[in-house]
Amino acid sequence: MIREKLENFYSYVFEKELLDEIEQVGVYKKLRENELLVDLGDQMKGVPLLLDGAIKIVREDKKGEEILLYFLEKGDTCASSFASAISNGKCGIRAIAEKESEIIFLPKEKLDDWLVKYKSWRNFVIDSYNIRLNEMMETIDTLAFMKMDERLYKYLKDKAQILRETTLNTTHQDIAYDMHTSRVVISRLLKQLENEGKIKLHRNKIEILEF
Repeated sequence: MIREKLENFYSYVFEKELLDEIEQVGVYKKLRENELLVDLGDQMKGVPLLLDGAIKIVREDKKGEEILLYFLEKGDTCASSFASAISNGKCGIRAIAEKESEIIFLPKEKLDDWLVKYKSWRNFVIDSYNIRLNEMMETIDTLAFMKMDERLYKYLKDKAQILRETTLNTTHQDIAYDMHTSRVVISRLLKQLENEGKIKLHRNKIEILEF
């Protein structure tokens, strides 16, 4: 089963020899929705390759309040985890399963070896860093230049696209945590978006009407 999933998502990225090694040393894990994968301050012993599902990456301030940085989807890895594992440092992000997900965890002892041994792995790591950097720059731009209602609508559309669903099972408070604001503000703006015909509100569900 693991080999089939690796073939489905990574055969166009990695050569057969690297896939063989990943299958041999990787540790498969299934995550429940909202299950914690990596927490702030963890000592990283490896990196995850996402086989299926979606992972939310967040930061936390000194007051314990979170802000969403980006989502990972199948075929992705976490560049922050990679950097922490390579440097033997502590993790600076929190990773939570946004839905039921499957990963294969790669031991850090292999990460350096593969950078030298496989060009495909080097390219994959560099591409992952570039993608995550662009996503974090987009997050900064969103915070700096978008009004809150625009940020909220973008957040909903991005999340729906990652989850491949037009109806999101979430609460106003969950959204407020991700967007680093209050539930009252989110509830007011969601009602505004509904009045504009962009979404439809249900109990603990939000239906996206426009993309």
